[in-house]
Amino acid sequence: MNAADPKHSKLVTPHRLFKLFKYTVYILLAYNIFLWFQEDLSASAETFGDTVTWRNVVEAYSATIDTAAWVLLLLLFELETAVIPDEKLQGGLKWFFTGIVTVCYVFITWAFYGYVAKYGVITDVVPFSIADVCSLVETEWNYIVDLDDYPAIDRTSCVALQGQALLQVSGLEIVGTAASVKSAIGLAIVDIINAGTWLIIVVLLQAEVWLQLKDILTDRLMLISKISKAFFYAILFVCAAYWGFNGTFLDFWDAFLWLVAFIFIELNIFQWHEDNR
Repeated sequence: MNAADPKHSKLVTPHRLFKLFKYTVYILLAYNIFLWFQEDLSASAETFGDTVTWRNVVEAYSATIDTAAWVLLLLLFELETAVIPDEKLQGGLKWFFTGIVTVCYVFITWAFYGYVAKYGVITDVVPFSIADVCSLVETEWNYIVDLDDYPAIDRTSCVALQGQALLQVSGLEIVGTAASVKSAIGLAIVDIINAGTWLIIVVLLQAEVWLQLKDILTDRLMLISKISKAFFYAILFVCAAYWGFNGTFLDFWDAFLWLVAFIFIELNIFQWHEDNR
């Protein structure tokens, strides 16, 4: 086919390529729900064993619950700001969206509590002393690699742990060096900061959507919101950079995708505001 073929040029346009890229990012974020579930499942098996109930499920599966709620909320933002016309976002559909958004906020806030609770678990440590760490091989004891990685103590790891000052997570058969516990605590703090910052940003975005639907989103309010969100996005960028150096690839990759996804939402709101003007 000739590069100048008009049919080809109509099929491949910058707008369509942009939409393809945008929805690819959304699909990757949805797939991350499965990846976080795998990680939470592995970590909760060592931390909670068979004692996961509805009371502590958010502590065991905080990342999974958080990501699932955010993906649904992202979809709703996309529908409100770029897909469904303003005149149709009324009546029953509006109340349906409001109900779903409210449920998402409940789970996101619940997940935030889960991050705080996980911080409480990993900071509650006591000195652990044993003459021979290798005697714990093939038992129920595990050791801390990072915040969500507690493999069983084996022949290789026991040699590395032998002779070091160890700390035990209170009430659990999990030990770690001072360095590994410190690293896990750092990651737990970043989880809390990241989740709290996203809560603030989504409140600002929801306010913009509400003001736009009421046709009272002025340029001045838009500017104030942009400046405020720029500060909070900078915090999220720092969190992503921290995970890039101290966390797992999934931590960094997920944070990066969310920043890209919400750039799309910001562009949607900007275009929506300009079109209404």
